[in-house]
Amino acid sequence: MKLLSVAIPCYNSEAYMEKCIQSVLPGGKDVEIIIVDDGSSDRTAEIADAYANQYPDIVKVVHQANGGHGAAVNTGLRNATGMYFKVVDSDDWLDRESYIRVLKRLHTLVKLKNLPDMFLANYVYEKAGARHKAVMRQTGFPKECMFTWNDIRHIFKGHYILMHSVIYRTEMLRQCGLELPEHTFYVDNIYVYKPLPYVKKIYYMDVDLYRYYIGRQDQSVNEKTMIKRIDQQIRVNKIMVHDVNLLAVPDKKCRRYMFNYLEIVTTVTISMLLLSKTEENLRKREELWQYIEQTDRELYRMLRYSVISRIMNLPGKQGRMLGRTSYRIAQKLVGFN
Repeated sequence: MKLLSVAIPCYNSEAYMEKCIQSVLPGGKDVEIIIVDDGSSDRTAEIADAYANQYPDIVKVVHQANGGHGAAVNTGLRNATGMYFKVVDSDDWLDRESYIRVLKRLHTLVKLKNLPDMFLANYVYEKAGARHKAVMRQTGFPKECMFTWNDIRHIFKGHYILMHSVIYRTEMLRQCGLELPEHTFYVDNIYVYKPLPYVKKIYYMDVDLYRYYIGRQDQSVNEKTMIKRIDQQIRVNKIMVHDVNLLAVPDKKCRRYMFNYLEIVTTVTISMLLLSKTEENLRKREELWQYIEQTDRELYRMLRYSVISRIMNLPGKQGRMLGRTSYRIAQKLVGFN
């Protein structure tokens, strides 16, 4: 069995995928690289096949009809043989030194038969043209040791695990029934969120492993693109509400963290609807709140009347202006989009 399976979803990625693949290759035969060619029309398939021919013990390629990022992750998980599973998007890359250290630590944990369900590391915003590169750490989490949700002293409101931070135990992902929707952007949030009630043991290594590139005009996190694709963001938000009975999660700290996570995703959805400044999207904002209320009235009450939500949903033009301003401030502080 491989130690780690790394899925690289690729769609028309010929311009940047080789940097990504090259960053994962130093893991050697401990690592299985699964390149998923998601119906590309450029040289993506040719480049992927060349790597599989050159590194037959490390790289395998799956060609499929276009199904979007979620379908590519699903394919990667179905084909994974590694004990652990990670997704690296084709325009991002891993830091070599941090990567080797993470693999060594995973080896040690496996030898000790002390297996975390979730292994965390830092990610870095590689924002084009930005001098300052924001490093996103797991603030408040114990470092360099195995811990449970109960060992986390304080769960900070803004703490937000992205797909970039996380390595999951492969079998646990399968046990939780993870299946991402096809032809939908922003499924990263479902990928992180849905398995959390199954996570019992966590390990956080304070290294800057993942390099998250931001700067392409067609990138899904580009603000204009997010507004254009707002219906997909809403769909993801609704799936997160529907697929997990949050208030029934038995672990109190896990439940609190998941509430904060859902609150952040909902705030991003509301922010994009506000930033669009259209009457249609203001109606969609109210429809989203109605959906949450109809699905889980108590969860609706908690989300709708939280401090963040109160700011983002103040009535009238002045309220909408304050909501947009609050989003811009958060954007500058964190460096996303």
